[in-house]
Amino acid sequence: MTDFRSLAQLFLHRVNSSPSAMAYQFPKGDSDWQSINWKEAGERVKHIALGLVGLGLGQAERVAILSSTRVEWILADFGILCGAGATTTIYPSNTAEECAYILNDSQSVLAFAENAEQITKLASVKGELKTLKKVIVIDGPGGHDGWVISLGELERMGKERAAANPGEYQKLVDSVEPTHLATLIYTSGTTGKPKGVMLPHEAWLTTGFGIDQLGLLKGTDHQYLWLPLAHSFGKVLEVAQVAIGFPTTVDGRIPKLVDNLGVIKPTFMAAAPRIFEKVYNKVVTGATEAGGLKLKIFRWAMGVGREVSALQQRGQQPSGGLALQLKVADKLVFSKLRNRFGGRIRFFISGSAPLSREMAEFFHAAGILICEGYGLTESSAASFVNRPEKFRFGTVGLPVPGVQVKIAEEGEILLGGKAIMQGYYGLQEATTEALTEDRWLRTGDIGELDAEGFLRITDRKKDLIKTSGGKYVAPQKLEGTLKSKCPYLSQVIIHGDGRNFCVALVTLDEEGIVKWAAENGMPDKTPKELSSDPKVKAMIKTAVDELNQGLASYESVKDFAILPRDLTVEEGELTPSLKVKRRVVEKKYAALLDQFYQGSLKQV
Repeated sequence: MTDFRSLAQLFLHRVNSSPSAMAYQFPKGDSDWQSINWKEAGERVKHIALGLVGLGLGQAERVAILSSTRVEWILADFGILCGAGATTTIYPSNTAEECAYILNDSQSVLAFAENAEQITKLASVKGELKTLKKVIVIDGPGGHDGWVISLGELERMGKERAAANPGEYQKLVDSVEPTHLATLIYTSGTTGKPKGVMLPHEAWLTTGFGIDQLGLLKGTDHQYLWLPLAHSFGKVLEVAQVAIGFPTTVDGRIPKLVDNLGVIKPTFMAAAPRIFEKVYNKVVTGATEAGGLKLKIFRWAMGVGREVSALQQRGQQPSGGLALQLKVADKLVFSKLRNRFGGRIRFFISGSAPLSREMAEFFHAAGILICEGYGLTESSAASFVNRPEKFRFGTVGLPVPGVQVKIAEEGEILLGGKAIMQGYYGLQEATTEALTEDRWLRTGDIGELDAEGFLRITDRKKDLIKTSGGKYVAPQKLEGTLKSKCPYLSQVIIHGDGRNFCVALVTLDEEGIVKWAAENGMPDKTPKELSSDPKVKAMIKTAVDELNQGLASYESVKDFAILPRDLTVEEGELTPSLKVKRRVVEKKYAALLDQFYQGSLKQV
């Protein structure tokens, strides 16, 4: 399997080796589903590839994809790769100006756009686009005097070209070298212009086959893929599917995610921690709302589950009375939670941001294992992961085969191997800062390896808070713990860099807080009104006080403010993978943060 020279060759192998097996399932309308097998997917990819070549795509030239997660994103991506081009990724939430920057910086010659909304965005900056020749729209007709053509038209062009030139497609695929650029992913970043991360074919092949070697996923699995495919986390799962061969349901509609799990019944799904936090909030607030006997049973069951989880983390299994209690707890509580996810989930994979230990242990107590992993766009996403048979909560697991790791003197994690990026496109200085002379990637993360090789991330090097008293605080751990203690919180940002104490900005989980308010005599208040309500603040303060117990004085949260609304991708406060843009939020609410420190004395 490792003899493949490119993702294009790997894709053709998958098509030829399992032509009749289901490749992709995807929504048709609001609630129906459609699927295609590998042979059908292969035909569409071939026609897209040859259609792009007919439009003038040359070797290793870039083609952008501006779309949400959907099956056409994947077909377009492999069409670009099998046409010997390279894919530039753009998030559909990017503004017209951001799209123009990425298209120009990457020198993309063609682009796929999802619909009329994205076409309008590109058309508004058409005069600024220096290299873009034509746009292919996925949903909708062509137009703009031929500047836009439909995906159907592109595929018809490719089909005609395939008939006229029978051997051209295979020659294109065979012309792709391992070191040729496959993907140019622009990091969303928190400040400044995004940087284009250059990932060659060999980087994705190394990671895809590394995941295959783990034995973590099998051809009999069924994946639910909702993650942004413009993000490396989604992309690596796209590659792993082709390497291993399991069918995948592709649907980027996040509001439908939990409901879809019950319909699709996947065996695994990858997600950012925010998804698990939302489910946790619903479960806990639902039990609290039920009250009475149901709440008592829920709390008892979770107590049993946590006791069992502690045993299993030590490699033991429950017996005797505890085993009997687990059977009862599973019937009354845990089986219902698992059924929400379709009843076939073997495990979840968590990445993109830190998962709190409390969250992992809550789900494990219910018989649902979340395997946390770790990687960067610059390392092709999947560098470490916990395994179902070998996991340790509070860590990001063991290295994926093919990944090299070492810890620098100051604690920074360095990664090596063929999965590491070639560099940042057109940015030699930034590349030199990120890669050592012998091509180790400086991750910017602080961590430690235990005796068995499990990696524990203690914090982001650049996100560490240093108080004015010279003390270092790791905010992400505190943020995750506070969210687990208060299910009515959506986001938490700990602030205190250069200050003499730490404070927090928090946002409310709108669905959960409305239910809480109704139970506490405020049925008509909106989430915005509740954000300034004294009862809500008092409830959250209880959780903050609980968090502070056992913390050193310098890292405890002295005060907090509830923001009037939740953070969003649209407002630029979250990345498309749902990570908080810490610096953006701090800048936006600088005046509010400054108020916490008025009249306070700086420690020297």
